[in-house]
Amino acid sequence: MPPLPSLWDDAKAAQFKTDLELLVYRSNLLGAEPAIINWRGGNTSSKAIERDHLGREVRVLWVKGSGSDLATCTAKDFAGLKLDEMLPLENRDALSDEEMVEFLAHCVFKPGGPRQSVETLMHAFIPYRHVDHTHPDAILAFGNAANGEELAKRVFGDRIIWVPYVRPGFPLAKMVAQMLRENPKAEAAILQKHGLVVWGDDHKETYHATLKFVNEAQEAVDVALKGKRVFGGLKVQPLDKSKREQIMVELLPVLRGAVSKRKRVILHYDDSDRVLEFVSSNDAPQVSMVGSACPDHLVHTKHYPLWIDFSPDSSDLSEVKKQIRERSDEYARRYEAYYRENAERTGTTEAMMDPYQRITLLPALGLVATGKDKFTARMSAEIFHRAIEVMKGASALDTYTSLSDAEAFAVEYWPLELYKLKLAPPERELARRIAIVTGGAGGIGSAIAERLAEEGAHVVVADLDEKGAKEVADKIVAKHGEGRAMGIGVDVTDEVSVQELFKQTVLTYGGLDILVCSVGVALAKPIEQTTMADWKRLMDILALGYFLPAREAFKVMKEQGIGGAIVFITSKNALVASKGAAVYNAAKAAEAHLARSLAEEGGPHGIRVNCVAPDAVLEGSRIWSSEWRQQRAKEYGIAPEQLEEFYRQRTVLKVNVYPRDVAEAVLWLVSDRSSKTTGCTITVDGGVTAAYVR
Repeated sequence: MPPLPSLWDDAKAAQFKTDLELLVYRSNLLGAEPAIINWRGGNTSSKAIERDHLGREVRVLWVKGSGSDLATCTAKDFAGLKLDEMLPLENRDALSDEEMVEFLAHCVFKPGGPRQSVETLMHAFIPYRHVDHTHPDAILAFGNAANGEELAKRVFGDRIIWVPYVRPGFPLAKMVAQMLRENPKAEAAILQKHGLVVWGDDHKETYHATLKFVNEAQEAVDVALKGKRVFGGLKVQPLDKSKREQIMVELLPVLRGAVSKRKRVILHYDDSDRVLEFVSSNDAPQVSMVGSACPDHLVHTKHYPLWIDFSPDSSDLSEVKKQIRERSDEYARRYEAYYRENAERTGTTEAMMDPYQRITLLPALGLVATGKDKFTARMSAEIFHRAIEVMKGASALDTYTSLSDAEAFAVEYWPLELYKLKLAPPERELARRIAIVTGGAGGIGSAIAERLAEEGAHVVVADLDEKGAKEVADKIVAKHGEGRAMGIGVDVTDEVSVQELFKQTVLTYGGLDILVCSVGVALAKPIEQTTMADWKRLMDILALGYFLPAREAFKVMKEQGIGGAIVFITSKNALVASKGAAVYNAAKAAEAHLARSLAEEGGPHGIRVNCVAPDAVLEGSRIWSSEWRQQRAKEYGIAPEQLEEFYRQRTVLKVNVYPRDVAEAVLWLVSDRSSKTTGCTITVDGGVTAAYVR
């Protein structure tokens, strides 16, 4: 692996005038290199002279707060603490986590900053102006090697101090400070199963210290790897991409259902070269089950992954599906036993976390990571990339070792770690759910897609107008975050196109919970003027175009085994006929009866199928901006611009109906609030008496 280059730019650095500004710059440079930093991991600090609210000079420790990411952090992500008030703590013999947190709360320089990192005292006690703590792959290779201390001394000599594993907090801070006093010429510390700490009196010097030690460590790993087959070489040959995807489209819904029994999760499938090399190797089944390398890996990937035996030569996936379900349940039972044993031993009263695996490994296919949303699932996969590099390096140097179960539990159920989770806002109503909205670029469809996303759903916006679908999806992502939506072009009358839509949805998110069919088209002609082409077009779009997505949704939902919700956007015309629109009326009635039929089929599987029947939704509608408006106005003997008032006056409530009104009805039908409702039609028409359902 080539040495990591310096990203430091003297000209850019000269633009920053304060230590805090330079600290942010230094932190962002470190965070830009995945081989150095885990997502939201590591912390950096600077000691500076600041003026307090009374104008007095105060020594302040600026340290990255808990939960922020070095790659993207800004000044607001750093906590400022009065250094001279913290230093006396070094003379304490003991300090509990609770006492430490309470004490540090009194040392805050300015109110309103982020919560202090648990590593704050280590930064304070190290007698240098700048301190950086990171988790580089190459350093962790030493930190997780069975004979790591001796190996590290051979490479770095007295330039480093080796710190035996201690959970972060006061004991670790005190130990590092004591060892540094005993070895004043040391330039860095390797924390066993934890990472690297460097220090210096200059920002640039400190940044380059990290690079220097990481590059030296990587060079030693590269030398150890020479002539060796990585992870014992390939046991099976990875399948080609098209074959992998064909298989994973079948397996991902099974896996998602298997791990979503407590809480639904979003999946991220990773078949990158690094992952394929690992999962397809001879040694992976053994080395992957040793355990997690460090606390930062553990909190995102759990202590162990789940291994699935898969033979690339097998053409029958039924046994693999069975294995996924059985081994996931077995994993959960083992986790429950691990929790009970360690909770009893430690007196832990925290509730048990979701017992299912976060990482699933499949030879020749790749890995699957889970998360509460797409972004966190992808980050878990990225962190397992780091774990692979650590396992590779440690195995090359010696034998890979990990945190013990007791050490892992102490981190996983550490109140200071759980505090971060408690800070997160409550999840929205449709959090962890995956939705497809066909006709998603239209007025009603886009309103539905946006409303579902507002309530936490991941939304696939599907439309014949691919550009429009992507625009709606981009709007959702900009508002709600990376990975929360994607736009796909689809022709709902084409079987292959619809199957491709579901394939891409499953490969991206892992499954499906919600399908909303809102594709619309209209035609108003007297029956004798209606052609076979008219009939076929409307029946294809409004009947076949609802049948095909529903059929594919059933396949995915039944494989998952966790139910689902399907909503058809029908029409007032599905309930009551209107003159001059026979084909439209018939097609909409077909949708409604198809929904009732599917409700009967889906019930035993927890799949609910309902309809929303709007009327005269003109706002944002492509249908009503076409010839349909002219046709309907002519039928009623009014001018086209009078339609809104005409429809308002014919309702019982004297209102117009808008896309967001339809979206609200859909939201209720796909949420758990309607969990006992299926085969139903909700009218959103302002009250059209003739269309009353009963």
